[in-house]
Amino acid sequence: MGIKVNIKKWYNKAEIGGKKSAKKAFMLDVNFEMGNELVVLFGPSGSGKTTLFKCVSGIVEPDDGIITVGGNVYYDEDKRINLPIQKRNLGYVFQNDTLFPHMNVRKNIECGLKSWEKENRGKRVMEMLDLLHIEELETRYPSQLSGGQKQRVALARALAPKPEILLLDEPFSALDTEIRTNLAKKIKTLQNKIRIPLLFITHNLEEAFLLASKILVLHGGKAQQFGTPEEIFYNPQNRHVAELFGLSNIFDDAYVKEHDEESKSTILKSGRMQIKVKYLNCRVGDGVCWGIHPENITLLSLDSGSEDQDENMYLAFINSILNKGPKKRITLKFVRHNKILNVEVPAQFVDSLKLHASDLCLVKLEISKVVAFHCF
Repeated sequence: MGIKVNIKKWYNKAEIGGKKSAKKAFMLDVNFEMGNELVVLFGPSGSGKTTLFKCVSGIVEPDDGIITVGGNVYYDEDKRINLPIQKRNLGYVFQNDTLFPHMNVRKNIECGLKSWEKENRGKRVMEMLDLLHIEELETRYPSQLSGGQKQRVALARALAPKPEILLLDEPFSALDTEIRTNLAKKIKTLQNKIRIPLLFITHNLEEAFLLASKILVLHGGKAQQFGTPEEIFYNPQNRHVAELFGLSNIFDDAYVKEHDEESKSTILKSGRMQIKVKYLNCRVGDGVCWGIHPENITLLSLDSGSEDQDENMYLAFINSILNKGPKKRITLKFVRHNKILNVEVPAQFVDSLKLHASDLCLVKLEISKVVAFHCF
C-alpha cells in the first residue's frame, strides 16, 4: 500500500479571475511517493496544497502525469484514465464543519456506508465510535457538539467506508490550541492503527512537527523538499524552505572557501567573517546562504573563553533584550562583522549570566546547528 503522485496542472489568468490571457499564471508540478505513513503538506497560501488534494480526490483533473493509490490507478494521462470521484476509495475531512445538521452522529457516520449490508453498517458504526472514543455522542446532533467533537465525528465518517487513503485539509484550523494539540495526537495514534496513507494540510509548523512522518514543502506550486521534519529543519535545501521553517537569521553573502576533510566540515567566507558548517557538497568558490535558528545559538560570558573563528566563537554586542515570558529574545551585533543575530534563550539563563542591553558577550554557533544551502 502507498501512493505515487507525479502530476502537472496549470491555470491561466482567466481561470483564476484575472484578465484573459493564454499565459500560465500558476503551475502545480509535484512528484513524490509515500507509504502507509502520515505526510504533511506544508507551505504558504497559494503554494498548491489544496490543488494537489483536489487532483488526488478527482475534484480537479491534472493536465499531465499519473496518480496511483495502492495498486489502483486514479489518473494516467498517457492511458487516458481519470477515475470519477465516486470510484476513488478515499476519505476527505475538510476545514469547515460538513456534518449534516438534521442527522445525529450515528446517521452521519452511516452516510458513507449506503452500499453496505444493514447488519454490517451497524457494526462498522460501532467500530468507528469506539476508534474515535465518541461512543457517548452517538445520539447527539451536530448543534450539540463542540468543534473538536464535530471533527472527530467527521473523521469517523471519513474512515467508515475503509478508504485507501485519507485526506485532511486543515481540519483543526478553527479550533483552540489545546484542542488542536489533543486532536493531532489522536490522529498520530489513529494512523498507527489504521495503517493507510494520510495526507494532512496545515499552516501550523508545530502541528506539522507533531504529526508528520515526512513533510512535503510546497512553494509556488512546486515541491521544494520532501523528508522527515528533522531533515528539513536542519538541512533546508533552499531559502524558501529555510524561511518557512523559521530560520530568521539568514545571510546570503557567503561562498565556499575550503573543505576540511579531517573534521568533515566546510569553511565559508561570509563578508569578513569565517564560519564552519557541516560538509557541503559544493565546489570551492560556490556561492551559498547560511543561517541558524534563534533557539540554537549559545551565549557565553566573556570569562568563558575568547573569540575563535575556527570554533565559530564570536564577540558580540547586545543591542536589545525583549521579554517573552519564559524566554527572552535578544538582538546581537557582531563586534568585528557587520551582521545582526536574533537569539531566543530561556529567561533564567539570561538572568544567571546577568546580561543587559549594551553588554558584550561571546556567541557560539555549533557546527551541527548551522545550516547552509543554495539561496534559490
